[in-house]
Amino acid sequence: MKSTVTKIAEKTYQLPVSYKDCMRVPGNVYLDELLFEHLEADVFKQIANVACLPGIQKYSLAMPDCHYGYGFCIGGVAAFDEVTGVISPGGVGFDINCGVRLVKTNLTKNDVTPKLKELLSEIFKNVPSGLGSKGKIRITKDEIDSVLEEGVSWAVEEGYGWEKDINHIEEHGKMKEADPTLVSDNAKKRGLPQLGSLGSGNHFLEVQYVDEIFDEDAAKTFGVSPDQVVLMIHTGSRGLGHQICADYLRYMENAAKKYNIKLPDRQLACAPINSEEGQKYFKAMSCGANYAWANRQLITHWIRESFETIFKTSAEDLEMDIIYDVAHNIAKKEQHLIDGVLKNVVVHRKGATRAFGPGHAEIPSDYVNIGQPVIIPGDMGTASYLMHGTEKAMEQTFGSTAHGAGRALSRVKALKLYTGNEVQEALQKKGILVMADSKGVIAEECPEAYKDIENVADICHDSGISLKVAKMKPMGVVKG
Repeated sequence: MKSTVTKIAEKTYQLPVSYKDCMRVPGNVYLDELLFEHLEADVFKQIANVACLPGIQKYSLAMPDCHYGYGFCIGGVAAFDEVTGVISPGGVGFDINCGVRLVKTNLTKNDVTPKLKELLSEIFKNVPSGLGSKGKIRITKDEIDSVLEEGVSWAVEEGYGWEKDINHIEEHGKMKEADPTLVSDNAKKRGLPQLGSLGSGNHFLEVQYVDEIFDEDAAKTFGVSPDQVVLMIHTGSRGLGHQICADYLRYMENAAKKYNIKLPDRQLACAPINSEEGQKYFKAMSCGANYAWANRQLITHWIRESFETIFKTSAEDLEMDIIYDVAHNIAKKEQHLIDGVLKNVVVHRKGATRAFGPGHAEIPSDYVNIGQPVIIPGDMGTASYLMHGTEKAMEQTFGSTAHGAGRALSRVKALKLYTGNEVQEALQKKGILVMADSKGVIAEECPEAYKDIENVADICHDSGISLKVAKMKPMGVVKG
């Protein structure tokens, strides 16, 4: 498999259309030699399979953090022509709009360190976390439809946040096509008790400090400076999004047969974008996305309250504004220049972050000269990055970049190699406090389970698909 892959640029490898008879476009993967050497062959198979789907444009793409997934690889990106292309739940994933939010403060590392344990305890108490965790608020069946339709707007109207929060969230925290009538009762039933909860697995809340600035102009525009404390929130649509995906995967298998779509892998079940089935999935997925944005908004509100309690200062006076919020499991209707023609496409990003370049109409007005903020979390023992989108990303990756460090070890393998106590003690020696619902989650999420975030960030930066602004290091972590 790898013998057929050629290096076409310093950090870009290409799988040719000749690899598989049904491939309509080549596969481009952003890697360095080390990551290329260690990447599973099955990831290339998944990239090739996606390249076989009808209406795919230019390339089947994979970002530096790519690894094996369901249908699409994690880190997979593909754009499909709105008229001739398809939409696939496997190209979005089960955790619809799993995403990351970065919130700033005007506190420094020295301000927070003496109160870190107290602060983490307050956050752990205030934000429900863990497997099957339930939120603190109770909403009715009628109210959940409003959440699915309105997203962050619903949360702000209910008093969970500030009106200006909406301006610094992708899509302003609301996909307008959402139609709650297309979400099953079972999905809503799973979503009702979980709104405002972190969940488990790789989801986290992290108190970080800015360790290094790479671009002073961009950092100033985004409002970050050395030693400043920021908060990172990583979670998604919980059981509701999972159920939407499961429901529509079954539906799409029948649709693929109906429209005579030859699937190279049944996990890529899909339907034409403009078909009844394709539109229903897109509208239901939009509901899942809106739920996830509302979920992160509620969590932001309770984190602000936690800071107010510990520091005896209002969140406004602590300047706890949202820097940005990005989705990294989603399908979006966008316009991209393809072979000199501006086309309407649906871009699938599965474990990939939107990275629009300067001047794009969908970037907040105060960031438009820099480009869209890109948030790339690492593991809980090293670092995370704030970057920005580029024109090169618009040209090469449909305005997309990596979404994190990417797993290097399966959860099962991590549990065999490490214990939660060992990981917690090792992190404490580095000055990093960890609180979690279970020791097993700490072991599963050990730093060794992930690729080197420095490597991933360097590849994104060196290939030009997103550029470094700042590096943040963890101080305290709350895991689900």
